[in-house]
Amino acid sequence: MIYLDYAATTPIDEEALDVFSQASRKFFGNASSLHDIGSEAARLLDMSRQQLAEMLNIKKEGIIFTSGGSESNMLAIDTFIASKPSWQNHLIVSRTEHASLANFVEKLEQDGFEVTYLRHLEDGRVDIEHLQECISERTCLVIVQHVNSEIGVIQPIEQISEIVRKHQAFFHVDCVQSFAKLPLGKIAASCDGLSVSSHKVYGPKGTGAVIFPAIHQLKASVPNITHEYGFRPGTVDVPGIASFVTAAKKLGDIMEDERKRISALRKQLIQQLTERKIDFQIIEAKYEQLPHILALTFAGLQGQYIMLELNQKGFAVSTGSACQIGKQDPSKTMMAIGKSEDEAHQFVRFSFGKNTTADDIHKLADCIEGIASIR
Repeated sequence: MIYLDYAATTPIDEEALDVFSQASRKFFGNASSLHDIGSEAARLLDMSRQQLAEMLNIKKEGIIFTSGGSESNMLAIDTFIASKPSWQNHLIVSRTEHASLANFVEKLEQDGFEVTYLRHLEDGRVDIEHLQECISERTCLVIVQHVNSEIGVIQPIEQISEIVRKHQAFFHVDCVQSFAKLPLGKIAASCDGLSVSSHKVYGPKGTGAVIFPAIHQLKASVPNITHEYGFRPGTVDVPGIASFVTAAKKLGDIMEDERKRISALRKQLIQQLTERKIDFQIIEAKYEQLPHILALTFAGLQGQYIMLELNQKGFAVSTGSACQIGKQDPSKTMMAIGKSEDEAHQFVRFSFGKNTTADDIHKLADCIEGIASIR
């Protein structure tokens, strides 16, 4: 099987897997325990926290380890709401957020919070003018993801931050798709919270972090918590965290080279589909695009049909976010950028990673040509 669904999850890195195995045997203690076994686990946890902090150019105290990106997003929202007075009950959210954010915000709306959903431009970026129109002194929190998981558009986070800071609202950025693929130092300096996830960067599933660069200004949503600086309860998964950070550092070290390599693979697929005279459209932001994600629509063909046909021929691709699979609704990202329902149902996502080769791309183009020829 040729795997081209890295935006959904990644295979675990062998070195990270080895670290997880060794840490599970040698550092099994509870990092909060006062005996030597617990202290050894605490030292490994502290070292992992420091290494992650260095990747983001922040202080280690701002890192709260979680079970993954979804929990990080929800914990961030709870924390920001707890840190503002009750009269600041207005949230501003982009229309293309991950389900963990979108669903939680919908619940808050049902509980009485006022929610404004930002408009998007045709290329997927948020409408900055709309943000300026709707933000006010009542705004508690603005939420905009860094990179969209379905089409790979990169949002203008620093520009958004300038507007949010003028109104003294909090700003949370979901960086699950961009972490270790794009430099995040400036992003961390521009927001009040950002989320990252282990299984998107070749680490184990069930581990992630929410980063609060100015954590000293925040209030925990639940009092008297003893773990993770009082912000997240539960025994910390030290082996998982050590494995996560190992994988993230390895990917971060090759970030620029990998971006160039994957950009070349992306261009290769587009060129080969064009040469085969296949009728397709690229969904992208021309100058603000993560190359690892390529969103295409194929005229007259359902995305789900293409995905299933490719699966039979030995390719793993997606028709959107893994958290949307099983639902018949069209891609919310495609709808948010003004596409019709028919176009949204034609959507297919190819996402590339460390193991993707030029030969994989050539074989994929051949298969797509065969599928397109029999419609």
